[in-house]
Amino acid sequence: MEIRNKYPEFIFESYNIERGINGIHASFVYKLGDYTFEPTVDIPIASIRNEYIKDEILDNLFFNFGVINAINYYKLSLAPKFTIKCGELDATQKEFFKKLFYNGLGELMYRNNVLMQYADFMTIDAPEPAEKKQFYFDDNFHGNLITVGGGKDSIVTLEALSGMHDQNLCMQLNRSLYPENRAALDDIHLAGYSLEQVCNFNLSIDQQVIELNQTGEFYNGHVPFSGMLAFACAIICYLNNKQYIIVSNEASANEGNIAGTTINHQYSKSYEFERDFEYYCQNYLCEKIHYFSLLRCMNEFQIVQKFIKFPSYLKIFRSCNVGTKTNSWCGHCAKCLYVYIMLYPFVGKNRLVDIFGRDLLDDESMGQIFYSLINPDTTKPFECVGTREEINYAIKLAIEDENAPKPLPKLLEWYRTSYNYNPTTQYDIARYYNPEHNIPEEYLKALMAL
Repeated sequence: MEIRNKYPEFIFESYNIERGINGIHASFVYKLGDYTFEPTVDIPIASIRNEYIKDEILDNLFFNFGVINAINYYKLSLAPKFTIKCGELDATQKEFFKKLFYNGLGELMYRNNVLMQYADFMTIDAPEPAEKKQFYFDDNFHGNLITVGGGKDSIVTLEALSGMHDQNLCMQLNRSLYPENRAALDDIHLAGYSLEQVCNFNLSIDQQVIELNQTGEFYNGHVPFSGMLAFACAIICYLNNKQYIIVSNEASANEGNIAGTTINHQYSKSYEFERDFEYYCQNYLCEKIHYFSLLRCMNEFQIVQKFIKFPSYLKIFRSCNVGTKTNSWCGHCAKCLYVYIMLYPFVGKNRLVDIFGRDLLDDESMGQIFYSLINPDTTKPFECVGTREEINYAIKLAIEDENAPKPLPKLLEWYRTSYNYNPTTQYDIARYYNPEHNIPEEYLKALMAL
């Protein structure tokens, strides 16, 4: 709490939007003590198709994005006061952002040993509007904006909605800033989309925050990236008259990392956030735009079953955060091992070794990560991974497969002979259906037909 006391106020000072022949450039100014942070957003003209952009709507969208983008810098001190000097928020908006910041930074607070009660977390100081802003939108919103991150989930969404190809645009974050991260664009091209159907949102990070993170004098850790992406998508949707923001978050994302707490690495991928953002978008951003996850009715195991129907993606898909900037699987993290386990019963060892470079399940140095993935009494890895039940179920299938290579890889053999966990499930994993979703009927039918 010492850092909170030293830096008790974080300020969203100002923002500016410039529209030109090359696209839209926005800049933001945040302050923390003597530090000033000035990140930017650039949207190329090729990612803008709306010919009737209204300045007041664009201004509101970027102001709201500026509030959530502040979390990248607010996290340095977790200041008890967040002051906004460049815009208004009513009580409902303040509560929305406080909840998103608190839950989205839950992992960071846990790992930095600064857990606190919600009431003590922060107050948002911003002028309240005299009356709710009213924006008027044209009736020409149609089609879909599909977020593509390069992993198996967004691939399943792309394939499920292939019948709506002409109505779809694909959304990439920071493609121009990190051209070496090719996975998402490779997936998009393989799904049959050209560069003309790809929208790009380039968000720069003020380098000061990276330097301050390295000093060890400030808090550092995970932020709710998918929450920021949702607000970025709302901007791109408006600039392209798209009706639906479609993400690829599954039911498994609702499970937290630490039993008995609400700490969830995937909070901004949860149904709770999806529901909250849909309400916020409808009431404060653009009533013509809807936000939902196409895969919310499914678990990770089922997504894998659909993904393997399209083997041509196996060599190009990527989900490893460590290898993001090099378009690779690092082969040493929990995410790599998790994906390896889930694919193992269906793809087989030889193909996986070709993808990952070695048999991860035959590597005893991965034992601790393996244990944390399977044992419900340990802290679940802070990665986007499925539930323990699904992981144990996949392992059970791998061990019981009559055609599996013998001897079993070391970690599977240890599981079979020494691990006293009975991999029974509370529900039918392979036939699971989560009724808590916001998927329109036409889209649900397309997914189930895949």
